[in-house]
Amino acid sequence: MQADLDALAEFREPDAEGWTRRVFSPAYTRSREWVASSMGDAGLAVKRDGAGNVVGALPGSSSGLLVTGSHTDTVAGGGRFDGPLGVLAAIEVARCIRDSGYALQHELRVVDFLGEEPNEFGVSCVGSRSIAGTLTPTHLASRDASGRTLAEAIASAGGDPDRISDAAWTPGSMSAFVELHIEQGPVLEDSGIPLAIVSGIAGIDRVQAIFSGEAAHAGTTPMDSRHDALCAAAEAVLAVERLASGGVGTTGRLEVFPGAANVVPGKAEMWAEFRSIDRAWLDERHEGFARAAAEAGARRGVVTKVSAMSRTEPVTTSAEVRAAMKIAIEGLGLQFLVLASGAGHDTVQMARLGPVGMIFVPSAGGRSHCADEWTGPEYVEAGASALLATILALDAR
Repeated sequence: MQADLDALAEFREPDAEGWTRRVFSPAYTRSREWVASSMGDAGLAVKRDGAGNVVGALPGSSSGLLVTGSHTDTVAGGGRFDGPLGVLAAIEVARCIRDSGYALQHELRVVDFLGEEPNEFGVSCVGSRSIAGTLTPTHLASRDASGRTLAEAIASAGGDPDRISDAAWTPGSMSAFVELHIEQGPVLEDSGIPLAIVSGIAGIDRVQAIFSGEAAHAGTTPMDSRHDALCAAAEAVLAVERLASGGVGTTGRLEVFPGAANVVPGKAEMWAEFRSIDRAWLDERHEGFARAAAEAGARRGVVTKVSAMSRTEPVTTSAEVRAAMKIAIEGLGLQFLVLASGAGHDTVQMARLGPVGMIFVPSAGGRSHCADEWTGPEYVEAGASALLATILALDAR
């Protein structure tokens, strides 16, 4: 597996920092040919569906479908483990089952989902959305800065926009889905424990706020006569921080117009998000932010417009899958914690099709989405072993 991780990491964008392999880039397209070849070498029957997902299958002796996998795209400046670990461990699981001669009762599918990370089209989890049947015509018609549609980009990555609807699986057809992933936080490393069973995945509520004030000369406009859009936005940014108690909230993007040091800002736009495993908490924070932004604007004579960008509901993992993981991990003699995930994953979309579960392994320093992202070989091995044992436990059920 370490050799596979190193090999996949070589597919990266030459002019970008870290181990960058963004969806639809030439490096990403080339890397997925390598992934498909690796699936074939492990004994999987490989195909690419209309949405561009790379899917490998091992047959089972009776009905039922077990699924595992993750994604191989990265954020800009990203690392080598977020996503690829889950894909390469899934291939290793298939390889071990094939080499052992073990006869599965359920068909095993290994999936490299297309484009899990956010992209220029504003649609994350593209591949898992297509399989779950939640990739809409509106998504496919969205455009990047060049004017290219998402459908056209999928075609460039080996998909077929005319067959995207065929990529959807029937709800209830999946017996279980399990994803191995790095924690992307510090809890496991700080505790010295190699594994976590994920209890649930946080929902994400994303909003945009536009503050329209009045541009004016910075030297001649008195302070009490200004309608400063940026000052109103600054209050809203601090409101996100204040409202985040009990969950997390982040303002990740802020744009100011006209953007000159000698001009009172006439317009400001901000993008923020709240995350929690509690739906009611997300509802309350959305409403609280809208009020706080409107009040900040009103105090300064600035018109405020708050728009909902997207909403992903929290997901609770399957009790049955968690029970199989507990049996599997205890059978390996390994320790584990139970943790909730604050990051989004393809598992969220797959939960629409059937029971889901996730296994975490430690991230050195709790770091992720950066070039220093690292998970030690002993934890890679522990994670892959836990994934294999879980698949076998679920197959026996």
